[in-house]
Amino acid sequence: MKKREKAKRIDNIIFFPGIEKRLTDKGLESLHNKKFQEAITLLEEAKELDPENDEILIGLVLAYFEAASFKKAKKLANEMLLKGIGDYFQMVDLYLTVLIQLHEYQEIVSTIEALLEEKEIPPEKHDHFLTILQFSRRMAENRNLDINEIEPKEETPQRLNLLSINNLNEQMLLVSNLAEKNIRPYVPEIEEYLNAETGHPFLKTILLTLLKEQEIEREITITKFTQQKTVIPTQLPEVRLQPRMSEIKTLLENRLESTDPVLFENIIGLVERIFFMSYPFEIQPENTATWAAAFHILAQEYMGMEPEIKETAKEYRVTQQEIEQARTQIELIEKISYPNI
Repeated sequence: MKKREKAKRIDNIIFFPGIEKRLTDKGLESLHNKKFQEAITLLEEAKELDPENDEILIGLVLAYFEAASFKKAKKLANEMLLKGIGDYFQMVDLYLTVLIQLHEYQEIVSTIEALLEEKEIPPEKHDHFLTILQFSRRMAENRNLDINEIEPKEETPQRLNLLSINNLNEQMLLVSNLAEKNIRPYVPEIEEYLNAETGHPFLKTILLTLLKEQEIEREITITKFTQQKTVIPTQLPEVRLQPRMSEIKTLLENRLESTDPVLFENIIGLVERIFFMSYPFEIQPENTATWAAAFHILAQEYMGMEPEIKETAKEYRVTQQEIEQARTQIELIEKISYPNI
């Protein structure tokens, strides 16, 4: 017979069994409904009762992040990494995302370099981390230069000449310099790059994000993967909050997070990469389940598993032909978007 759970006592206050679960459920529900301050309050209470529960702590990091409490998010994510709480690479990704918001590029460099030295990065995440490393190195170098130099007089900005440079690393260096500057004098040239068929999709997403961050409201035409679209940067969703991507992640979460968390994390990494590259386009077909099934099958293959395509199609209630259409697009984006940089 299972023993009855004892009530917990903290600071002479008695908490009845199961209250941390109720606080956690309500906190995660508030997070899902974008009531971030309410989520923080509930999850902090749950953390007091169950201080090493990874579900509570990850939810609290996300709530801090969404509420723009980046320093609190950094501190908690770092504590979780040091204690080995939660999936390690999920926490590393979360930690790096927070550091980017804090512009702590040297810390990003140190973290990823340590992972590379230990040779612990899974093959499917190697390009992802290497891209962040290269970008953060450039940003760290530029910030050090800014600290040591006397602020120059305002001059007519030089052209970026992004289209005349074939080396992606050199292009990234130029773009990283823009992150701390007024981007408006460069907007016409940036638009020229965004509209060019030869521009790299990774760089185009970064440039579009910079335009959004600096509240550029003019119409911008962008070309990716032979598609063309005119957008106003301020009206675009954030890269990490694209509606279709969120729907796909929710569907995968409901099916896999509790039954196969390792596969789930690998699929989510793949989903985020593809949507980062395709931003701001709505990838076709429109059916969310089709994309979820295609990502599911590809991630299994990347992990050396043998997917049951027929069974997966049945599980997601889509056809094998629909899955193949989505899969072809994913593989095409992967092929174009991830050269060695």
